Amino acid sequence: MTYINLQKLVFLVLALCFLVSCNNAHPFRICRFDKIYQLGDSISDTGNLVREFPVGASTPFAKLPYGETFFKNATGRCSNGLLMIDYFAMAAGVPLLPPYKNLNATRDFGHHGVNFAVAGSTALPTEVLASQHVFSPVTASSLNVQLDWMFSHFNSTCLDDQDCVEKLRHALFMVGEIGGNDYNYAIFQGKTMDELRSMVPEVVDAVMNATRRVINSGAKRVVIPGNFPIGCLPIYKTAFQTNISTAYDDSQCLKQLNEFAKYHNEQLQEAIEKLVQEKPNAILVYGDYYNAYEFLLKVARYHGFETEKACCGIGGKYNFNMTRMCGAHDVPVCEDPHRYMSWDGVHLTQKGYRIMAGWLLHNIFPKLQCRLFG
Repeated sequence: MTYINLQKLVFLVLALCFLVSCNNAHPFRICRFDKIYQLGDSISDTGNLVREFPVGASTPFAKLPYGETFFKNATGRCSNGLLMIDYFAMAAGVPLLPPYKNLNATRDFGHHGVNFAVAGSTALPTEVLASQHVFSPVTASSLNVQLDWMFSHFNSTCLDDQDCVEKLRHALFMVGEIGGNDYNYAIFQGKTMDELRSMVPEVVDAVMNATRRVINSGAKRVVIPGNFPIGCLPIYKTAFQTNISTAYDDSQCLKQLNEFAKYHNEQLQEAIEKLVQEKPNAILVYGDYYNAYEFLLKVARYHGFETEKACCGIGGKYNFNMTRMCGAHDVPVCEDPHRYMSWDGVHLTQKGYRIMAGWLLHNIFPKLQCRLFG
């Protein structure tokens, strides 16, 4: 069997593994993670934004059809069901992470980790973005605020710094994905591509400074995800739709936006490599959301799934309208979300996240350097 055919076989087995349930025997459990801590945005938020006053309860994520597939009720997740972090928790054998803002759940289940991510949040503080004439319209709970929550949680659960180091010895930390909204807001508020690129160093620095603080608190294993190929998302394909065929790649994604996402990811990976030299006792792993999403597209096309249109949405080539988004009155939901990769034009369906999580777990597991014994 050639290497190419073997690679294809591995990809297919991996995809099929996550289309059925393989969580009970997942090799991720070799790592013996007893806690997971998540910082991030709507890709990971399990219910923090919807608990923010006064906006949260009025967001679409606080009501059906969000959550309809798995929970049968809205939980604050920006999807029809589970997110990638949920699949990470299941693979590790820990309970689904409670959102920090759900005080009862954090009290009862927080000993297995906490989710601090907030939908709509940014890597840069809102006041820093405002100084660059970028308005953050959803939340002020940026990465620095989430870090403050995290350390407040540690202060309430650790006796002292050494106790925290001991308690976090077998924890997994997810610093992101974060930073995507900094660019999303800038793009839709009219910033040029040059202005976007000028933001990248500051966004990457914010992510690295957060990672550094997490390591200093006792983290031993940290995953730092990059950005999606945003030019493949219905929200962007609708906003920047064009008849110029050369604007699209072979996957019918917008080249310029994807090139920008690659640029951010390259800068992030370079910064991670530098931090590895600075913090040699911590294991830092880049979470390759870009290639995970490209894998998702390949699997979806192989199975004949819908890769262009949003499941929950209305109008146009991509079933998306910025003024009538999922959750708005009379906006329909597709009959079979399992056959769609995009849930609402911005976020993925549970099926999409499951396939991406499968690829990511397979990709990061060896890099985490977990040992079978010892």
